[in-house]
Amino acid sequence: MTITRKLGVATTLVAAAVSQAYAESTPATPIQHVIIVVGENHTFDNLFGTYQPGAGQHVDNLLSRGIVNADGTPGPHHERAVQRIGSAPGAYHPVTPSTGQYATLPRPYTTYALLQPQGVPDLRFPADLPNGPFQISRYVPFAAYTGDPVHRFFQMYEDVDGGAHDKFVWVEETIGTGSNGAIPPAGGFNPKEGAISMGFYNMNPFVDADGVAQPGDAPIIKSFADHYAISDNYHQAIMGGTGANFQAIISADAAFYTKADGSAGVPPSNQVENPDSWRGTNNYFLQDGYSGGSYVNCADPSQPGVASVRHQIALTGTPANCEPGHYYLVNNYTLFWKEDGTTNTLGPDKFVLPPQSNPTLADVMTAHHVSWKYYSGDRGSDVTRFATNVDGIPLPFHSYCNICDPLVAYTKTMTGPDAAKLTNYGAFLDDVAAGTLPSVSFVRPFEALAAHPADSTANLYELFLQDLVAKVQANPTLWGSTAIFITTDEGGGFYDSGYIQPVDFFGDGTRIPFIVISPFAKKGYVDHTYQDHASLAKFVEANWRLPHISGRSRDNLPNPVTLPWNAYQPVNSPAIGDLMSFFDFNQP
Repeated sequence: MTITRKLGVATTLVAAAVSQAYAESTPATPIQHVIIVVGENHTFDNLFGTYQPGAGQHVDNLLSRGIVNADGTPGPHHERAVQRIGSAPGAYHPVTPSTGQYATLPRPYTTYALLQPQGVPDLRFPADLPNGPFQISRYVPFAAYTGDPVHRFFQMYEDVDGGAHDKFVWVEETIGTGSNGAIPPAGGFNPKEGAISMGFYNMNPFVDADGVAQPGDAPIIKSFADHYAISDNYHQAIMGGTGANFQAIISADAAFYTKADGSAGVPPSNQVENPDSWRGTNNYFLQDGYSGGSYVNCADPSQPGVASVRHQIALTGTPANCEPGHYYLVNNYTLFWKEDGTTNTLGPDKFVLPPQSNPTLADVMTAHHVSWKYYSGDRGSDVTRFATNVDGIPLPFHSYCNICDPLVAYTKTMTGPDAAKLTNYGAFLDDVAAGTLPSVSFVRPFEALAAHPADSTANLYELFLQDLVAKVQANPTLWGSTAIFITTDEGGGFYDSGYIQPVDFFGDGTRIPFIVISPFAKKGYVDHTYQDHASLAKFVEANWRLPHISGRSRDNLPNPVTLPWNAYQPVNSPAIGDLMSFFDFNQP
């Protein structure tokens, strides 16, 4: 064979291989574009607790359980959500004995709510709230800022209390956001949260505490639910807060402390969780906090808190899925790279996650020619382009959220060409207008519009969502092939009444809102399939025929199998859905 012929054959083979690679990324459904929008910190019951779906649909919420009435008042089974006082004087346990229950709920605090005095009892709420869920907007307008409940890993396990869901207030009253390793203060520790965790909003008409008739909260989100599809069984993937859950969104796994070569290492001792109680206290953790412990070596039962959590999930036969010698991040630490590509400093007093070597969904998409971008509000030129507002939605401040931009933790992303795919919200709007949106888009709203209690509101989040959806729908070609997935990163420590499946050591956590907006979404549909953040990866993988992220990531779990009389609890647990049940691809 001549050299020319050999080159010709080689060129043909390469071209065929490239063609096959690109063909493998062709969508399996009419969905050519997925937009994943992630706000913050609301449970399903907190927003959808009184939602009433259309004919033929059922929803599992506070109203359907009889915990509250349609007008937001306590329902005939309000006692099902009663909050109890726990006892935790020594070693940590996710399930704690009860010593009694609250006669009335402690008054919520303002924490750091904008436009309110900081860290004081919130006098807008009465001091004698009934023990159980209460309607926030009966006392405080839907658009107003309120306090922020605790939402950390070991605390949330205590909240849920083995499925009783009865220790949310006790956790707020005893440990809150953690001790940061400080000795117990003289006179006792007051986290200054009160019972804000038990608050919910009401989508139905109601009369507020001043006797004024109100039309109902969250009208935009309610309209989305009425016209498209929602889940009443979608969960945050990790017990706890924002950082760990954003990591789960892009990896279906947990981040861990690394050495310089990317292998698992041992963090400074003050960064390791110890949720055992200080002697003489009731639930005041020895080491936990945003400037304290946040790593857990969950493969080692001798580590504080580990054996008891492993025992709890083992009761259902669930494996822990913890690699030996790995200290996993279960709460929030600053990520290694900054938005401009420079790096943060590591050290015992820095609370920075070292560079990550875990594979991500982004890696899989890049390898298989599925285009993607991660659009973060407040990044780069967003601060000047949207100086005071986004299409008239006010922006009272700018604050880039490093932990909400999870791929800045990863060496492969930040030291290669994929770093250019991390951009801002202005670029998203430009791509929508130009018809150049990638196959998969992640959108993190501006901090001021992301719904995080205290510095944002659900009202601002739904205004942001309404504007984003309208922009997509204004491009008919784009809209005709798009699915918009709307959720929150986690429940923010708010009460939720729904079932939680033990998936591994890390979670799942409480239910959170999940909305599917698409011309192919089932109309007015409430999906009961068990889902969590790994479902996002499973959908992308199914739609673009991609392999799993890794051998241990949750996208390996099967789709749920359920019994006819219980659509919520998989009988093949642990199992996670792939979101395909939200769609009817036969409709125009």
